Amino acid sequence: MLEKITITDVAAEGKALAKVDDLVIFVPYVVPGDVVDLQIKKKKHSYAEAVAVRFHEYSSLRTEPFCEHFGICGGCKWQCLSYEEQIRYKQQQVTDDLRRIGKIAIPEVSPILGSEKTTFYRNKLEFTFSNKRWLTEEEIKQGIKYEQMNAVGFHIPGAFDKILAIEKCWLQSELTNRLRNSIRDFAYKKEYPFFDLRSQEGMLRNMILRTSTTGEVMLIMSCKIVKEEEMELFKELLSFIADEFPEITSLMYVVNNKCNDTITDQEIIVFKGKDHIYEEMEGLRFKIGPKSFYQTNSEQAYNLYKITRDFAGLTRKELVYDLYTGTGTIANFVARQSTRVIGIEYVPEAIQDAKINSEINEITNTLFYAGDMKDILTQEFISEHGRPDVIITDPPRAGMHQDVIHALIFAAPDRIVYVSCNPATQARDIALLDEYYKLTRVQPVDMFPHTHHVENVVLLEKR
Repeated sequence: MLEKITITDVAAEGKALAKVDDLVIFVPYVVPGDVVDLQIKKKKHSYAEAVAVRFHEYSSLRTEPFCEHFGICGGCKWQCLSYEEQIRYKQQQVTDDLRRIGKIAIPEVSPILGSEKTTFYRNKLEFTFSNKRWLTEEEIKQGIKYEQMNAVGFHIPGAFDKILAIEKCWLQSELTNRLRNSIRDFAYKKEYPFFDLRSQEGMLRNMILRTSTTGEVMLIMSCKIVKEEEMELFKELLSFIADEFPEITSLMYVVNNKCNDTITDQEIIVFKGKDHIYEEMEGLRFKIGPKSFYQTNSEQAYNLYKITRDFAGLTRKELVYDLYTGTGTIANFVARQSTRVIGIEYVPEAIQDAKINSEINEITNTLFYAGDMKDILTQEFISEHGRPDVIITDPPRAGMHQDVIHALIFAAPDRIVYVSCNPATQARDIALLDEYYKLTRVQPVDMFPHTHHVENVVLLEKR
C-alpha cells in the first residue's frame, strides 16, 4: 500500500499518473491533484498499475460522475474530470505526439473544437445479452443475491464473458434506455435464454441501435437459433418491439450461430420497415445500412468534415483522391467543390454504399474503387487517373502502410489533408512525409467527450 500519493498528470488510455521515487504509476478514475492511497495491482521494472483505495484530498479539477455505472463498465473514464480540463489535456496530447513522435517543427495548434453535446452524443451503441451478470466487489461483500443473473449491457474489461447490467447509459438518446430495458423485461417475463459465451448456448445475443439527425431509428437484434420453436419465440419478441416502439423505422434481425458476435459476414433480414436509415449534412443525404460505417458523433462529424474541406482549399478545379473513403462521406461532401473525387476503400460493401450515396445526391464527378490501398494506389493507377491536386486520407488507428506513404510521395499532390483518430500514428506518418511536405495547420476535434480519444486534422503542403 502506498499512502498519500499525489496524482500529477494524465496518461494514456484515460488513466492518470503518479510518481514514487523512480516508479511511474498508472491509476484509473483519478485526476491530477487528487491525494490518494494506492493499492498496486501489477508491477514491472519501471512502472506499475494501481487503484485508488482511499481519497485524502479531492482535486479542484474533479467533478462528480453523473453515471451510476462509472468506474465499472470501463467507458467514459474521464467523467470525474471537468470537460474544460478534458479538452485541454486532449489538446496537449496532440501537441506532445507531434513533437515527441513526429520530431518535426509544428505550427501553433489551433484550439481544440469541443463537442456541444457531452452526453447523449452517439448515434450507435451495441449491447450484449448474457447469462453471466457481473457482480461488483461491493455487491459480493454485501452478499447480494440476484434472482435474475441474466443481463443486458456492456462487456466488463478483462472478463470477456461477463456483462454489466446497464440501467441507464448516457451515451445515446433516452430512447436507447427505454428500448433496452423494455426488451430486457419482456425477455425476463417470457424466460428467454440469454447467451452463454463460454458454452455457446442461449438465444438472445446482441442488439445494435443506430439513430440519425433525421429522426430515423434502426434496431438490429442478433440471436442464435437451433430449433424452429426458438424462431417463433424470437419473432414474438420482434413483434413486441415493433408494437411498443413505432418510432423504429428499420427493425432487422440476424441469426448468428457462430462463436463470435460479428455480423459483417451474416445475412441481415428486415422484420419491419426499411433496410437503412439516412443521415443528412448540408442538404446531402447519406444512406446508412446495418453494416455501414458512419462517424458515431453526427454533429461533430459535420464539423470534422468542414475543417477537412477548408484545409483542402478547394476551388472547383482540383482532382481529389480520398483514401480510406469508407462509405464515401468525405468524398461526396467535397465533390461539389472539386473537379473529380476518387475514393479508395478496402471494404467492397462500403464502396457500394459510397456509389449509392453519390447517386442519391445526384453527384456525377466521383469514382470509387475497392481493394487494399497499397495494391490500388500504384504508379499505374495515378498515371491512368491523373496526378491529384489534393489527397485526403482518413486511415484506421494503425495509420498508413509505408507503401501508401510512398505512393503519396510519388503522387506529389500540392496538399495532403490527414484526418486521424490516433495522433500518435498520425505523427509517425507525418515524420515520414516531412522531407517532402511541411506541416502548416493542426486542428484537434473532440468527438468523444469523457474519453481520452481525440480526432486530429492536419494540413501538409508540398515543400
